[in-house]
Amino acid sequence: MSHVVVIGCGIVGAAIAYELSQVQDIKITVIDKQPPAQASTGAALGVLMGAISHKIKGNAWRMRSYSIQRYETLIPELEAITNRKIPFNRQGILSLCLQEDNKAAWQKLAEIRSSQNWKLEVWDVAKLKSVCPQVNNDNIIGAIYSPQDRQLDPTALTLALVDASRRNGVTFKFGVTVNGTSTSANSCNELETTEGKITADWFIIAAGLGSSLLTAQLNQMIDIRPVLGQALQVSLKHPLGDRDFQPVITGDDIHIVPVGNGDYWIGATVEFPNDTHEIPPNEELLKQVLTGAIAFCPELAQATINRTWSGLRPRPEKRPAPIIGKLPGFNNILLATGHYRNGVLLAPATAHAIREMIISNDP
Repeated sequence: MSHVVVIGCGIVGAAIAYELSQVQDIKITVIDKQPPAQASTGAALGVLMGAISHKIKGNAWRMRSYSIQRYETLIPELEAITNRKIPFNRQGILSLCLQEDNKAAWQKLAEIRSSQNWKLEVWDVAKLKSVCPQVNNDNIIGAIYSPQDRQLDPTALTLALVDASRRNGVTFKFGVTVNGTSTSANSCNELETTEGKITADWFIIAAGLGSSLLTAQLNQMIDIRPVLGQALQVSLKHPLGDRDFQPVITGDDIHIVPVGNGDYWIGATVEFPNDTHEIPPNEELLKQVLTGAIAFCPELAQATINRTWSGLRPRPEKRPAPIIGKLPGFNNILLATGHYRNGVLLAPATAHAIREMIISNDP
């Protein structure tokens, strides 16, 4: 029986654990220095932009399309196993077209998606106002509606993945820090942790920003840097527009996410480190995000702010996100990290890719 150790229990690590738990003859241990669904997972809005993204070919599109389709079966599967409710908005994503946008490019994307058996609808202003009267801005020239894209609660999903994985025999160790490694030739033999030594056949680094330190200990540092995102939750006490049609509304990189009972998540900022490599949350930028959301849906000006939060996203330096594959110089260390703003979206596809690598190349 192969032993696989997953380092990191955000959405990506939890998805990998659950995927591997369905493979026979694999023992799985997940370790994390903190409880599950912390860091970037706990701060994510869970907006799954697949068909509405501008990725149309290659691995970037394949991963998106796989994940969107897998979520349709994964959510009910996890709910049945765990008896947990995972908030999952199946009413699509509505992307607002502003005057500076190229509407012809959206029409072209809709044609490409149709050829790929995905659906995008190009709406004019009249259709937008009739279906979503809450949207009211003279700079909006139409919208693109993606009925097959989704939104979910990342924390609820991660906790359900952990629960389902445990039921499948996965061992989770939280509050455990990796202090060092033991290697020979092109392999890692064991981890030295605050809870003792852990030996395994495979090690999967899914630790987000913590991946840089882990890989540095192996003299193969993968440079992943933080980008701060701030968001807020507001309450209107009633839904915007039609209570029976509550898609995610996005425009100018601002997301308005319905989460039930007249509450909405709004976000998120994109904030890079300063000269001292720190990222103090910029309150003014968060105000600008809220102002932008109100500009799209003026009724939000009446909403009460319930809470604000922020999280650090793991962004690879000078290379595309995410990083999935073997750590250079090692046959049994896999990377599943650096997803930047798409960890929740790409978690199922990442887990599937890691599973295939292990099955096809048992060390």
